[in-house]
Amino acid sequence: METAFTKLVGVEHPIVQTGMGWVAGPRLVSGAANAGALGILASATMTMDQLRSAVHEVKSRVPEGTPFGVNLRADAGDAAERAQLIIDEGVRVASFALAPSKELIGRLKEAGVVVIPSIGARRHAEKVAAWGADAVIVQGGEGGGHTGEVATTVLLPQVVDAVDIPVVAAGGFSDGRGLVAALSYGAAGIAMGTRFLLTSDSTVPDAVKAEYLKAGVKDVTVTTAVDGLPHRMLRTALVDSLERAGRTRALARAVRHAAGFRKLSGLSWPQMVRDGLAMKHGKDLSWSQVLLAANTPMLLKASMVEGRTDLGVMASGQVAGVIDDLPSCAELVSRVMAEAQQALEALHSLRTLPPPG
Repeated sequence: METAFTKLVGVEHPIVQTGMGWVAGPRLVSGAANAGALGILASATMTMDQLRSAVHEVKSRVPEGTPFGVNLRADAGDAAERAQLIIDEGVRVASFALAPSKELIGRLKEAGVVVIPSIGARRHAEKVAAWGADAVIVQGGEGGGHTGEVATTVLLPQVVDAVDIPVVAAGGFSDGRGLVAALSYGAAGIAMGTRFLLTSDSTVPDAVKAEYLKAGVKDVTVTTAVDGLPHRMLRTALVDSLERAGRTRALARAVRHAAGFRKLSGLSWPQMVRDGLAMKHGKDLSWSQVLLAANTPMLLKASMVEGRTDLGVMASGQVAGVIDDLPSCAELVSRVMAEAQQALEALHSLRTLPPPG
């Protein structure tokens, strides 16, 4: 299936595996890339050396020239250095969870890197398109992790009508019917996070995957208790306790987590303060919200890496409630495309029905 997105990026299928922190490592990314989708490495939880190593590992796992991407934090103090690493390593795509600056977009594009920010509002899509972004991923409120309030079915057509670059739909997708629905709105592909997390290629511990598989649609909630921003995740006893905790306890926990994340990321305290300032300005946050943001990577690590569902949170799209298996990336992508073909054929058959008498 050829779309504006597949032609732009050079992948076989209009499917993106999103850059989920602690989840989208070399094994998952290479699995998605080898299946003909666009796999994206999550770099925010990696040091520069770890990122370089991860890029090399993906390259070792896929045929030479296979496109894949790296997700960057646009507000990170070392974003420019990470962008240079992407350029030096010949990575095909740079994706961003927050809008990168016009200058950073230009620098990447000049080097031949395809720039694809993720956005959650039409005005953000218009802004990055005007700055030269090659495509956008549009996440509706059904999506996992930090999310907005507008459903994909409302947000997607708004963005498609507002920009003239390829639009990839995210939030609520897990099968071929969803792909065809997104295409009918004018999207050039779909992006899936939770669906790729729940594959056999994902390194998320089995006990954590089991929690996702047993969850129903109503077990996926949105809370601000983790970092002060709306965050979609599985409802657990820990989430309940975070919501009951007072602000003083929450901030004390955030300080501990900030110290832990500093060690993992290799950042100095001054660098973390600079990142906090950038985050505060970019999202108009209070200092307490900036500090609470340190909770997110550490609470995700506890579950996604260490398997501690009692101590960690599990970011999740609502679509977790309808997923009940763990295919490989190859099986998943093949199935999605087969389902899309069936859906397209069913739609085509409607045209051949005789008019009502």
